[in-house]
Amino acid sequence: MMSRALALAAKGRYTTSPNPTVGCVIAFGDDIVGEGFTRPFGGNHAEIEALNQVSEATNSCVYVTLEPCSHEGRTGPCTTALIKAGVSRVVIACEDPNPLVAGSGIKLLQEAGIEVECGLLEDQARELNKGFIKRHEHGLPWVLIKMAASMDGRTAMASGQSQWVTTPASRKDVQRLRAGSCAIITGIGTQLMDDPSLTVKITGEELGVYDPLIQPLRVVVDSQLQMQASARMLVQPGKTLIATLGGDSQRQKAQALIDAGADVVFLPANGHHIDLQALLVELAARNCNRVMVEAGAGLAGAFIAEGLLDELVCYWAPKLFGSDARPMFDLAINTIDAHLALSIKDIRQIGEDLRITLYPDKDY
Repeated sequence: MMSRALALAAKGRYTTSPNPTVGCVIAFGDDIVGEGFTRPFGGNHAEIEALNQVSEATNSCVYVTLEPCSHEGRTGPCTTALIKAGVSRVVIACEDPNPLVAGSGIKLLQEAGIEVECGLLEDQARELNKGFIKRHEHGLPWVLIKMAASMDGRTAMASGQSQWVTTPASRKDVQRLRAGSCAIITGIGTQLMDDPSLTVKITGEELGVYDPLIQPLRVVVDSQLQMQASARMLVQPGKTLIATLGGDSQRQKAQALIDAGADVVFLPANGHHIDLQALLVELAARNCNRVMVEAGAGLAGAFIAEGLLDELVCYWAPKLFGSDARPMFDLAINTIDAHLALSIKDIRQIGEDLRITLYPDKDY
């Protein structure tokens, strides 16, 4: 039953942000009588969707992937709905780290005489909402770095030419990663070189989603405000945030970009560059659960060097670019012992390319 609830929860992974994606199953014994998953932000939670399918839930068992909410938000508390429905048992995969819930949902259910079990398939449930959980437990979003490289680890020719390293199948798969992200971060070098739109170029139907997709926030790390008001991303659907350093000289430049539709945030420096931790704190404050870094070797390497990487997704093309081509990361690692250890989570072929998903061995 919980496996089914997790499968339902996965259906909302592109549409529920900033809320978590949750699945719910209501059953009498082995018979499922209602099920649902969280609708887009402001819509019904999974428990309400499932209850709406059931004419009589008295003495039923509810399986839900995240602790039911206990507070008034855009919707009423799910705990109240479950208590009123007369369910006798609630099985929860993992507790909700949101301080507005954080165990209070479980407590209210128990006080109403409902049997509560917590921890069934917890690891899978946490993986599904890893961004939401990290934001509430650590105050930072989940950081995924995406790279595309040749077999000799090169992302572009020495000239900067990089279109295209990988096949159309891999590039389409990247759109799936974008669709699951709250923000896409790039650097000013990539913006000036490629003038990208940084939008999701895949339909909801292709993702198996029929609720409206959310265009991620586009974030450009631009310490000197070199970005032009004519940048292509400024006329795309969704919002663009430009992160820069403070200073009176930047104010006039910033206003031109604001007039063109951008949002500009002034952040502290870390050395001569923007403090990336401060940027992530800013994005967490904007309710970003998961962010995706699509950038060159400098910015991508800086996220890794500062210990901010949570997930690395590499698309490897069966090509060789040679030693003069550009590397994946600018990282000052001078000895074998100083290496960054990674754990392989998934390997699969995408078209002619190979996609490898890795997590760093935290803490690093």
